[in-house]
Amino acid sequence: MLRFFASILLTLSLLQNAFADINIGTWNLEHLSVRPNKDFQAIAKVAQKVDFLAVQELMNEEALQALATELTRQTGKHWSAMASHAVGRSSYKEMYGFVWRDDVIAYEDGAVTYLDRGDAFEREPYSARFKSLKDGATFVVATVHILYGKNQADRASEITALSSYWAWLKDTYPGNNSIMLMGDFNTPPSSPAWDKLDASARPLMLEGASTLSTTDGKFSNLYDNIFVSRNSAIKVNSIQVFNYPKFLGLSHAQGRDKVSDHAPIFLSASLSGGSPGNASVKSTSPNPMKPVAVGNDSAKNLTVAIRGNKKTMIYHRPDCPSYNSVSEKNRMEFDSTAAAEAQHYHLAGNCH
Repeated sequence: MLRFFASILLTLSLLQNAFADINIGTWNLEHLSVRPNKDFQAIAKVAQKVDFLAVQELMNEEALQALATELTRQTGKHWSAMASHAVGRSSYKEMYGFVWRDDVIAYEDGAVTYLDRGDAFEREPYSARFKSLKDGATFVVATVHILYGKNQADRASEITALSSYWAWLKDTYPGNNSIMLMGDFNTPPSSPAWDKLDASARPLMLEGASTLSTTDGKFSNLYDNIFVSRNSAIKVNSIQVFNYPKFLGLSHAQGRDKVSDHAPIFLSASLSGGSPGNASVKSTSPNPMKPVAVGNDSAKNLTVAIRGNKKTMIYHRPDCPSYNSVSEKNRMEFDSTAAAEAQHYHLAGNCH
């Protein structure tokens, strides 16, 4: 009888742990924008395999909104999204994006583009803190697209700079031991360039490849990855390169044309050992955050990125309907609503 009850308790424990698991992905979606040959239905069919997706090579906000809308349509569950501002040293710029299922994940706080004082990165990383609605555990996701450059040395310099960035993440989100750095590193985890990274960080993908080769069914380089702390509270159940061309029934040529030249990395994990989420987020910049929120609740805790219109003297929070309608020539950024009001700006009438 005791064995029977012990078996029941073990089964219930396993079920509870399984219920708390969340699925997280990272995907370089190769110049993601709304254009005729970009198949958002196919992308969403793959992306719905996870509850949260970090996107690299996002070209504009409209594309991220289109993906969130298509995910909502396909799953019957509402998805929210958030994007960074455009980053890059030249006229060519990219954005980073996060998209997530509202019934599983909630934006917590701390959306911030890295203050790259030494100009080490072509495209400064982007991060934010989120909460699992399954068990209340918080986690931090940082995403980066390392410069490919002309040779390995160009990539290695940015990989080396990730050591300082990793330390910055731990300092910026104190008390949170569930930090994940993910994206397209353009460098395999076996490269000596990683020797400079903080010894407490480790890659989850150690073998395989994530870029599509010219031969169907074969992949070339393990450029995409997820790094976590060696003593992280995250309990990894599985991690894989998801073979999306096979899943969608596409050739590699069709995949590169319609979707991306990268396959996503999908992680299934438990965050139940994470921090309770009451630690404050430190900022080392007077105006570090410039997110674009396109979901209903994604900006509820934002304290910066207030956008004013110099012509009308009206300001908009990221959750306001007209936030993205302010033209660049009339745009004024503020750290907070109080800062905007101190300059005699008034809240837009359609903000609630």
